[in-house]
Amino acid sequence: MWALPLAVLGTIPAMGREAPSSLANPGQVNPADPGDRPNIILIMADDLGIDAVHCTGGPFKTPNIDRLAAEGTLFERCYSAPLCGPSRCQILTGRYPFRTGLISNDCAQAIQPSTEVMIPTVMKKAGYATACAGKWGQMSFGPVEWGFDESIVFNNGQGGRYWLDKGGGTYQLNGKPVKAPGKYFPDLTHDFVVDFISRNKNAPFFIYYPMPHVHSPILPTPDSAKGADGKQLYADNIEYMDKLVGRLMEELKRQNLDKKTLVLFTGDNGTAHFGVNAGSMLNGRPVSGQKGTMLEGGSRVPLIARWPGTTPAEKRVGDLVDFSDFLGTFAELGGAPLPKGVVLDSHSFAPQIKGRKGSPRDWIYVELKGKSYVRDNRFKLTNSGDLFDLAEAPFVEKPVPRDTTDKEALAARVKLQKVLDDHPTASSSGPSKEKAEKKQKKKKRRAARNAPVAATG
Repeated sequence: MWALPLAVLGTIPAMGREAPSSLANPGQVNPADPGDRPNIILIMADDLGIDAVHCTGGPFKTPNIDRLAAEGTLFERCYSAPLCGPSRCQILTGRYPFRTGLISNDCAQAIQPSTEVMIPTVMKKAGYATACAGKWGQMSFGPVEWGFDESIVFNNGQGGRYWLDKGGGTYQLNGKPVKAPGKYFPDLTHDFVVDFISRNKNAPFFIYYPMPHVHSPILPTPDSAKGADGKQLYADNIEYMDKLVGRLMEELKRQNLDKKTLVLFTGDNGTAHFGVNAGSMLNGRPVSGQKGTMLEGGSRVPLIARWPGTTPAEKRVGDLVDFSDFLGTFAELGGAPLPKGVVLDSHSFAPQIKGRKGSPRDWIYVELKGKSYVRDNRFKLTNSGDLFDLAEAPFVEKPVPRDTTDKEALAARVKLQKVLDDHPTASSSGPSKEKAEKKQKKKKRRAARNAPVAATG
């Protein structure tokens, strides 16, 4: 468990510029009755954009995820960062990459528990039990150090995404290495989640469930036919992921927790190239871009919220949402105070989850490795000064000429540039904190070697 005392949260220095007033207010507490607080399960698929899930227009069979949308609300315009490290950091801290320093997958040490606060610490202050199950990568330390009560995660590069008995690998259980038992790791994570729910069903719980599917390598699932080709295996992995979602929903019903639990499903970034090659398309059309790109397909991901009796069924919401918004949303729903002294970018969409209008975002911000853009309902402006008309997004992003006389486009450029001015993109040429620390140590060692030796005798 994170050793930093909760009292210290109010003394952490603010980083970056002040957040716009329209965003969540640090220290705000939801006065809702504790009995109204839901259990919260955030399911996050790996490398799954809007062009994969059937209910958002994808070609693959996802009946259980489709049922989540039919019984809940589908948010049509949710945006992550284009790569897993920055997106996971953004969703857990409620802060944009330029604030945390985690601007790419190679600067995990930029974030430290002494300067950042993640969702589990926030929720624990409201009495929530917390757990993490699945993938933890491209971020420093592990879930336990960041405040999760319990966790099961696989070690990067040790076969956690598939049959561990073939690689002799290990996984981490509550921060300690455990020899792989020869079981499909996604099944292990499911069993862990079910056990955690069973032991904590009488108190509110928060589960961060970053599923191993459908990141590469794309290997056979327990349901795959022998000799299946790459495209079929990709479909198999999506279908097995969907199967686990269905099993989880059945477990909530079995334990009479269905109406007490808010389940959200999303993806950490857009579909990867191998998914595109395997046939991911949106209503039969390719989207603009894929994982790792600063295009719609790099960051636009599915988002479904289901809370029976509270979240409207069969509803679609076109409001803009980005990954910084989850922290503020969960804090509001759980009645948890937001950390003081930390600039948050989080804009709660809790009212929309409850079927209300709320106060939707005017724009979302996306950043990766020195590149950034801000997008509103119609236009997108990059930090290199390029303006795009998104009337046909996510399929087409039409460049707007610099000498345009279109009044709407001109007004959008002015408005969006003000947002970019308040969000100074971190330079990709600058070293990460990890690299900077190594460089500083080398400099000190070099200085010590070259220091003059005092005369003796």
